[in-house]
Amino acid sequence: MNTLDVVTFGEPMVMFYANHPGPLHTATSFSRALAGAESNVACGISRLDLRVGYVTKLGNDSFGKFIIQALEHEQVHTKGISLSDTHSTGMLVKSKVLEGDPEVEYFRKNSAASTLSMNDFSETYFSEARHLHATGIPSALSRDCHHFTLTAMNYMKKLGKSISFDPNLRPGLWKDEKTMIDTVNQLAYLSDLFLPGLSEAQTLTGLSNPHEIAEFYLSKGIQTIVIKLGPEGAFYKTGQEEGYVLGFKPDQVIDTVGAGDGFAVGVISSFLEGKPIGEAVTCGNAIGALQVMSPGDMDGMPNRESLEQFMQMQQKKDRSELPTRLS
Repeated sequence: MNTLDVVTFGEPMVMFYANHPGPLHTATSFSRALAGAESNVACGISRLDLRVGYVTKLGNDSFGKFIIQALEHEQVHTKGISLSDTHSTGMLVKSKVLEGDPEVEYFRKNSAASTLSMNDFSETYFSEARHLHATGIPSALSRDCHHFTLTAMNYMKKLGKSISFDPNLRPGLWKDEKTMIDTVNQLAYLSDLFLPGLSEAQTLTGLSNPHEIAEFYLSKGIQTIVIKLGPEGAFYKTGQEEGYVLGFKPDQVIDTVGAGDGFAVGVISSFLEGKPIGEAVTCGNAIGALQVMSPGDMDGMPNRESLEQFMQMQQKKDRSELPTRLS
């Protein structure tokens, strides 16, 4: 019996984001929050009433304790988290902007999460989940983290569990682009549901057209690929169907960070509920739009009621397919 719907792993961090717009070096006051791609997804899925477990290592410090408290507040299971007395918890600082992308600076080198290794892998814990969500970030942190990622994905695949994978390319964390491309593609091929952004997919394949990119990954054994197209929506393709789903227009773009994680939350939760892929992508687009209207990395992640209200409001608008110029 599965006691978890989803298990994920990675590096959650403490984020300090500026309270007033302007260059990061001029900021004088900050607010604190939880950050990290995988923790964003974990919390977002939990808010939709699915059971989520998170696996990581944190420093035995105030930041680590804050992260555990924040995850538990979001009802994310934390028994897969261990504490290190020799490495600290990672952090980041982020500027506030009125438009465009904020400045972000990371302080994560040699963090506790970067020491996640095979010694921290529990077959019992992972087997309790029916789905694994992974990203390309842990493999960029260290060789040990990469081995952990490969082991987790191969183990869940062996058990017949479903796997989603978001490349979340972070070129600054890799020693060179070729290593990044080869490693991330190796992981992508192990997934059932692949969720790259268009620019990420172009980097990973050298192809430009969403149709060609999707065909490339389907030929590698991936069952479903969904390519994020930013505000314009997303393109999906399986062995049986394909299509474009128009994006939702946010009332105001406050912060674009976390939009892709919100998209993943919508697609994965719908996928696990057995919804058709087109509906899953629509849900992903909706949560992505909600997320960019909020200041924090996951402040816009909705609960079930607010998501349904937002989507019902949007359904009153014309939601025809994307224009053929994208095809």
